[in-house]
Amino acid sequence: MCGIVGYFGEQKALQNVLLGLERLEYRGYDSAGISILDQKNQRFTTIKTTGRVETLKKRSAHVAETTLGIGHTRWATHGGVSEVNAHPHTAYNGRFIIVHNGVIDNYKALKSDYLKGIEVLSETDTEVIASLIAHFALSVPTEVAIEKTLALLEGSFALLIIDQDHPDRLYGAKNKSPLIVAQSHNGWIVASDLLALPDDTQHFHVMDDHSWFYISANALSLYHFSGKPQEPLFEPFTHLGAQAQRGEHAHFMLKEILEQPTIIEHLIQRTQTEPFDAALLATLRSASSLEIIAAGTSWHAGLIAKHWLEKALNKPVHVHVASEFAYHPPYVSHKPCFIFISQSGETADLIACQPVLKALNAPLLTITNVPTSSLARMADFVCDLQAGPEIAVASTKAYTAQLTLVALLIAQLTEQSHFYHDLQHIAHEMREFLSEPQRLQPVVQRTLIKNNAFYMGRGLDYWTGLEAALKLKEISYIQTEGFAAGELKHGTIALIEENTPVIALITDAKTAMLTRNNIHEVEARGAKTLVLSLRSLAQEKDAIILADVNPMLAPILTVVPTQMIAYYAALLRGLDIDKPRNLAKSVTVE
Repeated sequence: MCGIVGYFGEQKALQNVLLGLERLEYRGYDSAGISILDQKNQRFTTIKTTGRVETLKKRSAHVAETTLGIGHTRWATHGGVSEVNAHPHTAYNGRFIIVHNGVIDNYKALKSDYLKGIEVLSETDTEVIASLIAHFALSVPTEVAIEKTLALLEGSFALLIIDQDHPDRLYGAKNKSPLIVAQSHNGWIVASDLLALPDDTQHFHVMDDHSWFYISANALSLYHFSGKPQEPLFEPFTHLGAQAQRGEHAHFMLKEILEQPTIIEHLIQRTQTEPFDAALLATLRSASSLEIIAAGTSWHAGLIAKHWLEKALNKPVHVHVASEFAYHPPYVSHKPCFIFISQSGETADLIACQPVLKALNAPLLTITNVPTSSLARMADFVCDLQAGPEIAVASTKAYTAQLTLVALLIAQLTEQSHFYHDLQHIAHEMREFLSEPQRLQPVVQRTLIKNNAFYMGRGLDYWTGLEAALKLKEISYIQTEGFAAGELKHGTIALIEENTPVIALITDAKTAMLTRNNIHEVEARGAKTLVLSLRSLAQEKDAIILADVNPMLAPILTVVPTQMIAYYAALLRGLDIDKPRNLAKSVTVE
């Protein structure tokens, strides 16, 4: 879960690498580093630091612009957070310098088999790769040494490699972890995300698994791990720079929350003018079951999608945690259709499910915000959320876009045209609520006064509560549990004590009074409660009252106040809202 950037071109290596690292910092921010060619002596200068890219920029202010460089932002996997463990890493003999995103599963065995007696300075798997290339390069050319090393690596990796003996080339390789090679007006840029590419980028190639390359003399040479040459498939680039800026907003998370009504309206307009693929609709209708696979926030979207799809299509829908499905797949029906849901489209836990799906020979739909991603490229059908870059680690707009897209898919599957009006109404009411989000700040300040909290609800509100609890714990570090309100007396009530914060969601008329009873039960034990309800179900002391909307689609609206609750809880604690500790945006390692 790291960001990597490389540049080879006309005297702008430092500028382009640092710009790319800044844009990729959401992928990891434990440490950062660069290696830049010193053209006077044709050797590379490496600068590393713990903490953020801003510190790295200050430390590298004296470095002159040059033609070749690589950089990295790290989310620690192997080894603690330190300058020694920060990337780039150098081979034992100093010849090769590399940056790496991913995890090498067999690095200890490789170290034992090939690097006996060689000192390794860091705790990382990455340094072993660099030294392994150096080991082979003692007797074969660099390209062969790289191929021999790649053949031995097990796991996931995107690599950028510099050979100090040949400072006129940039090497790279990819398996499972994302890597993009692009050409700008002044050179080549290689990165783990489109966001890192400079605004003058002309076109880009998405690397396939088991492929590697080198760039020299303004030319790209591309190969399979076997050594067989490949032809790059370039796509035109539309720069994302403006969308990846905070603008007037204090945080990316706040900006992305406020963008949600517009995203919903855009999705409605797009699907009305460009209906879903008829083959996709036919596949979903004919499947004996739908199997949704997701992780984190996208898994919560899948739980709500399950309820909607089962009601609409009258067939079983199952939701699987990706990391469990990959290694302990359950029984599925004879004619399933699988649905991947992922903001980044690079979620490693979902990619690990591919062998199971391949064995079942079942159709796959990927719902993602990145149509060039690995999960999109492996799918039979792709639904692009078109929500724009989501920079804050805590997902907000991607979640509501996922729910909106599934609702629109149901509208076309079942010809329920009223869904379009219902979603427009939700977008309108969401915008109304977000016109004064600051009114929640004193409510949060009064309620969330402890280091633990609970969300409870029934039906769809329970699943929204799971997502709300995740947001609160992610960025405020308040230990938060979401639970089905009817389960209160089956254990959770034992944790309720004086001033315990309990937030209740009420949007279902059928169970509203039952949830009210649960509220009374926790209040009787001293809980400090906050109730979020729809207007027709509201009572006098409810803290957040939202307009009545289609109850089935209410989760798209009700999640927004919970996003703001999390935002203000973190703000009041003075925390880093966009980059919470120990987390990274795109989970590219299992």
